Amino acid sequence: MLRSVAVLALDQVAAFELGVLAEVFGTDRTADGFPGYRFHVCSPDGAPVRTASGFHLTPHADLGPLADADLVAVPAHNQGTEVPEAVLDALRSADERGAHLLSVCSGAFVLGAAGLLDDRECTTHWRYVDELQRLHPRARVRCNSLYVHDGRLLTSAGTAAGIDACLHLVRQEHGSAVATRLARRMVVPPHRDGGQAQFIEAPIPRAPDAPTLEPVLEWLMGHLDRSITVEELAARVGMAPRTFARRFRAETGTTPHDWLTNQRVLLARRLLEETPLSVEAVADRAGFGDAAALRHHFSRRVGATPHSYRSTFRDRAHSG
Repeated sequence: MLRSVAVLALDQVAAFELGVLAEVFGTDRTADGFPGYRFHVCSPDGAPVRTASGFHLTPHADLGPLADADLVAVPAHNQGTEVPEAVLDALRSADERGAHLLSVCSGAFVLGAAGLLDDRECTTHWRYVDELQRLHPRARVRCNSLYVHDGRLLTSAGTAAGIDACLHLVRQEHGSAVATRLARRMVVPPHRDGGQAQFIEAPIPRAPDAPTLEPVLEWLMGHLDRSITVEELAARVGMAPRTFARRFRAETGTTPHDWLTNQRVLLARRLLEETPLSVEAVADRAGFGDAAALRHHFSRRVGATPHSYRSTFRDRAHSG
């Protein structure tokens, strides 16, 4: 269970990205039924830190809270600023003891300097992905990702993607209902383009007279329990199946099958969390047909079986 958060503030820290972390984890909303966290902003020596915007901020503490925080977060960081060795040691220690590590935007470079991106999937802002890969050739940098979750390492792209990543972690730790309520409170989407995977390929520009796929996507969302083929979808918008498949990838960044499977997994998560339906009934309601197909796709995309996911969510709900 996520209970304590330590945010690392180095010289030239980006104030907005630090603010994202403070908004999600540092704002006390327990009176409204949200989880609460012990929240610390930490600088290497506990002294005030200059932000990239020119003003200074006073942290809560030095590096001490990093020693036992459940989550250690690194907001965007000026790549030209040297990272103290004590900071790198603290990050390595947090990783070794199994803490969650989260970076926003160029904060990934700090994790990389500590050697924590080696042989792991990660991302950063699209402007910096080539440089991140050059500096850390063993890292598996995913250049088109909003965020990447590899074990307990969570890296995100630019500012808005930092919100996505934080909500993803809240969803994993406290369930979809809490993450959705928090997103609504913050007036942001609870997830973008498929939730769990959260990646987009660069879309091609829409021609002014090109038909949008939004109506067919809305129709799909209302018919997830049906067996649906690409041919049927193509017919709904008057396209040949191959043309429809190309258009679908251009507008959504993925294939019709993958998009549909993602939406079905998201629906299954909500049903497992919010209803007493059996796994077989959830599989039928979410359009997987049978429990075996649900287990296959759910485990691949969520990292847990439907039974264990439901059990974990209920444990968290009762312990909160």
